[in-house]
Order: sequence, then C-alpha cells, then structure tokens
Amino acid sequence: MRGASLLVVFLVAKLAIVWGHTAPLTCLALLAYMWQDAMIALAFAALDISLEKMGATTRIAWAIYWAVAIYAAINIPVGRVVFTPLTWPMLRAARGPLADSMLEYVTASNVLLVVAVLAAAAGLPRLLGQVPRQLVRMGLVCTIAMVFLGAMAGSRVDTRGMDRNVITALIGGRLPRVTARAGADDWRESHFQTDRATEDLARFAGSAKGFNVVIVSLESTAAQYLPLYGALNDGGHDVMPNLSTLGQRALVFENAYAVYPESIKGLFSVLCSTFPAFDSRPEEYENVECSSVAEVLADAGYRTAMFHSGRFGYLGMEAIIHRRGYQTLEDAGDIGGNHNSSFGVDEPATVARILAWIDGLPRGQRFFLTYLPIAGHHPYATPEHGPFAGTAEIDQYRNALHYGDASLGALIEGLRARGLEQNTFWVVYGDHGEAFHQHEGNYGHTFLLYDENVHVPFLIAAAGLMRRQERVRKVVSLVDVAPTILDLMGIPSRANYQGRTMLDGAPRMALFFADYSLGLLGLRDGPWKFVYEVGSGRAKLFDLERDPRELSDVSAREAARVSWYGQVVRDWCVAQKSYVARSVAR
Repeated sequence: MRGASLLVVFLVAKLAIVWGHTAPLTCLALLAYMWQDAMIALAFAALDISLEKMGATTRIAWAIYWAVAIYAAINIPVGRVVFTPLTWPMLRAARGPLADSMLEYVTASNVLLVVAVLAAAAGLPRLLGQVPRQLVRMGLVCTIAMVFLGAMAGSRVDTRGMDRNVITALIGGRLPRVTARAGADDWRESHFQTDRATEDLARFAGSAKGFNVVIVSLESTAAQYLPLYGALNDGGHDVMPNLSTLGQRALVFENAYAVYPESIKGLFSVLCSTFPAFDSRPEEYENVECSSVAEVLADAGYRTAMFHSGRFGYLGMEAIIHRRGYQTLEDAGDIGGNHNSSFGVDEPATVARILAWIDGLPRGQRFFLTYLPIAGHHPYATPEHGPFAGTAEIDQYRNALHYGDASLGALIEGLRARGLEQNTFWVVYGDHGEAFHQHEGNYGHTFLLYDENVHVPFLIAAAGLMRRQERVRKVVSLVDVAPTILDLMGIPSRANYQGRTMLDGAPRMALFFADYSLGLLGLRDGPWKFVYEVGSGRAKLFDLERDPRELSDVSAREAARVSWYGQVVRDWCVAQKSYVARSVAR
C-alpha cells in the first residue's frame, strides 16, 4: 500500500499548491495535472514489489517512501508562490544570500499544509492496507489508464508546468532540453515587414570620446513600475525620482529587453555582448571568449572598477566578472556597511565606497565604473520607511526601489560636486524585471517571459551632451550595451560581440529565454511578442500595441508568423548552446 499512499500524498500536495490558482476543472485537465504523479507512484510501487521479492528489508522501501513524501511536502510553499515544483536551478539558487527571502514563506498556513501532508503520509499506509484486494486491482488499472490518458491530455491542456511531479521536475532539470548545434551568428533580422521604429542615433557616435562612464544595473527593476515609462504616481510619489530627473536629459529607450530574467548571466550579456546559453551554469562562462567593455576601456587607459552591494560568491558570479578587465572589484564583504542582510549591505555604504574610490584616483584620470545595487531584491526590506504606505508586497517593492533611488541620487550629486558631471555619461538599466502575479503563477522574475519579467528601463544620460529627453521606440536588447558604449566613445566594437550598437538605424529583434523551471524562448519584433515552450512546443503570440498587458494570445490567427518565430528561437537557442559548449571545451 506504500505506492497507493504515495499517490495520495502527491495528489494532496498538488491540490494544496493549485488551490487558489486559476486552473481548468475538466476531466481532461485533471488527467493532465495528475498523470505524472500516477506514473511516479506506479514506479515506486514496482520498486517496492521488486525489493520485497529480492528479500530486502522493508526499511529500504520505507526510507524511499518517506524521502519522497517529505520532498513533496517541502515543495508546497514553493509551488504556492511560484507555481512550479523545485528544479535543480532553483535548488542551486537557494543559498545563504536568499535566507531572508525564504524565511518570508515560513508562515502558519504553509507549515500547517506541510504538516498535514506528512500526517497523511504517516496514516495512509495503514488505512489503505484495509482496502479489499479487488478494489486494489481496480485502482491499479485506473492508475495505469490515468498515466496513458493524462499523457495525451497534456498536449491539449496548458498546465503551465504543474503537470510535472516533484521528482520528474527535479530529474528533468538535470537532463538536456536542448541539443547543441552550430548555426549562423545573426538571429535578430526579422523576416517580416512590420511597423518597427528604427530611429537613427548615429549623430551621437563618438560624441562621448574621453568621457568617464558609469553603468548602474538596477536590481529587479521592471519598466512598467516607473513614471519614466508611464506608470501613474502612487499617492503623488515617484518610485524613482532621481532616475526620472536623470532621464530629463537622456536617451530613454522605451522597448529595452533583458536577455535572461536573472542577474548573473544577464550581467554576462551586458559586459561581453554575448548571449548566455540555455541550461548552462554561470561557472561555464569563465572560459567563454569575451572582450568585455571593461577590458576594452582598461586597455584604452581607463581605471575600471565594479562595486556590488551584494556578494560576488552567489551563483558563480566570480566566473562572470573575474579576468574581465576590472582592476578593482568590491562586494558586500569588502564594503562593510551600516545595515546587513543575507543578500548584502545598504546602498549608502556602497555609494560612499564608490566616491572614496573616485577621490583616490589621480587628478584627470578617466574611469569606467559599474555599480550593482541590491535594493529591489526580494524580500524588499529597507532600513528606512518609504513613502508608499500600503502593506502589499508591491508597496514594499516600490519602497525598496525608492530607497535605492536615493543612493543613485547621492552618487549623481557626488560626481556633480566633484566637477565630473559634464564629462561623464551614465548607462542605467534594469537587470531584469519583477512580477507580482500580473499573470497566473508569475511571481518574482526568473520563471516566465512576460514583460514584467524582461521589459526593463534603459537610458543613456550625459549632461555634457544632451539638453533634453529623447525617447527611442525601437526594440533593443541588453546584449547591445557594450557596443553602444564603445560607439558613443568612438572606439571600434569587437568582432566577437553578438550585440549591435543602439545608435544605428537598423531594426532588430530582441531575443530572451528562461530555464529555471519551464524552458521558455522568446523574442520581441516590433509590436509582436512571441514565447515558445521547449518541452511542449506550445507558442503564444501577443500584439503589444493592441494588448500591452499580454492577455490575448493571437497565435491561432498568425500561423505563418508563429512558425517562423518558433524556428528562429529554436535555432538561436541550439546555436548559442553550441557556441558556449565550444568555448568551455577549449
């Protein structure tokens, strides 16, 4: 009865996760959601019987039973928040720096659900042991039928990945979902003649020659929350007033997209103008060929530095930043700070350290500075109260952005006070977005590819060059940052860059992917937004001009566009996988 008990445990745990989420309640949908749970329970039952026939002690079967039951119970708080079972990338990310975030979900309701499932796991074997054998055989036949029918139903029902059993999700994360294959280098040329903005900004090329450069990568900052991008002020407060002020004399790109909705590999795309690869670890990028923008400017005589309010040790970040041309690298451990969290230190301490570094440079020394704040990262805690009085997480998030923006203002004012305003230009962008259930099951940033995950603010500001705000509608990608910086400075771009300068007038698509849970590939082409699910082959297409909230999938009436976009993202994905694999093998 251990196999049957485990099946019930799976089903109760999944019910606890799905409850409260919008899910179809048809027979077909139920089969689609349950068949993998039935398959794993059958596999365990077969193992249990085999162990018994081999004369093995029942302790082995009980140990496996409890290990799986406990793991299913642990998945409940995770699934209730992000609507996915745990995967290997998620387990890898659950390290010390996320301790404060994880503690947020040790709630009474989650603890009660976990305990209830474990209590069911304890009582079910004895209870089901009293079921007549005839009913047991009927249950076995029904379970086998559930597996076969559910597998077919899964192709017709969009379960958003919740058909996966906790074990299949874990195993699936260790299996290759994309096979490496060589291909062409440029995947961003559209096949369609669409109404795409193609502003030519070539007049700015070389205009910042000899300028200092400051890059600010705003943590978890989606464009849609900022008044600079049309968001309504909440209670009369600007979420990021200093950024809005900086944007008054800047190129403000309205359609900029992160390559990947996570900070570490996203930073690689910015510094090296190279797409990361699907299902890859940051440590693999240590050997990927890269002439980072920091390295290019160091060779040109610039002093280069990166300051991070977080910790370089998180998720293999050292492989991304070491040996990339930074002469100074300091994180939370070097900076110290007045307020510490599991993720890092307070922003004022980091800004003070940056200004001290600038003060230590020889007079007239040009510099390239990268500032990576952490304000905006979950759990959105700040040392000071912000102007947004609500108690919802979105209000805490806005306060965190506002707190980080104050330090951005202090850094801007610090450079102005040192007489550096007129010969410094700023590149400020969101490393990725942040979701608050705008779409079912979309929370945080790493799992899906809606605009709240990947549409980010991007601006280039230079008081010495720009007298007004100029809004740029064309689609750009953060992989374009390095060549754009070099173009502004009149320095030739590197041949191995996969990005292109944003100053030219040529249209291009933005490409992006997510692989923490479901494997998702996507692109933005003019007004069109396309998302493809690797495992199921499902595709969604949105017309963002008519449907900016991505609520209406129009893929059914745009078959030719969907087919071509699907081929593009698949070919791009496997080619980039091959590119990174070849670099790692060298």
